[in-house]
Amino acid sequence: YFLSRCPGETGTYLGLTGARLKAADSLYAGVATHLIPHGLVEALIADLAALDYGQNPHGAVNRVLAGINTTAGEPPLAAQRATIDRCFSGASVEAILAALEADGGEWAGATRATVLHKSPTSLKITLRQLRAAASMSLAEELRMEYRMTQACLLGADLYEGVRAVVIDKDNKPQWQPRQLEHVGEDVVERHFVVPKDGDLVLD
Repeated sequence: YFLSRCPGETGTYLGLTGARLKAADSLYAGVATHLIPHGLVEALIADLAALDYGQNPHGAVNRVLAGINTTAGEPPLAAQRATIDRCFSGASVEAILAALEADGGEWAGATRATVLHKSPTSLKITLRQLRAAASMSLAEELRMEYRMTQACLLGADLYEGVRAVVIDKDNKPQWQPRQLEHVGEDVVERHFVVPKDGDLVLD
């Protein structure tokens, strides 16, 4: 839900690469709103506990946060924003990879290699999810994610990824299938249908 609402194509970039954000990039992408140094957390809690929330509690909290907020410096993500928006706007994973290859830059090349290391099935379902989520309500998106998780539990790549990264730590996953072109539309589609045991109930 939130990745589909990040500025430009930064959410698509994050979703397909699994890139981790530090403070400045988290603020830039809209994942975080404030940066509070660890040493000031206790003071923040005390200020919030003593606050008179009055008629505008949201505004009151924002004033406290603004008073203790710390700048995070320049976000590295911003320097790549034009490339991200250009290369990650494609309608398919294949188009995104082709755009990264055509770019020819060092960052684009490294990013392309990162994407190619991921599960082909996960790449395709993630891109479809991100494109669909942009126009969904939170409830609709949560239901979509539930359907995806249930389908992933029935597949092989989730377990293979855990094996390669957590158990054996060889970082050499053997995806099934191994190539993007072998991930058919039927494979993608089954991640977005109602599970046989029923849909997510949000009451």
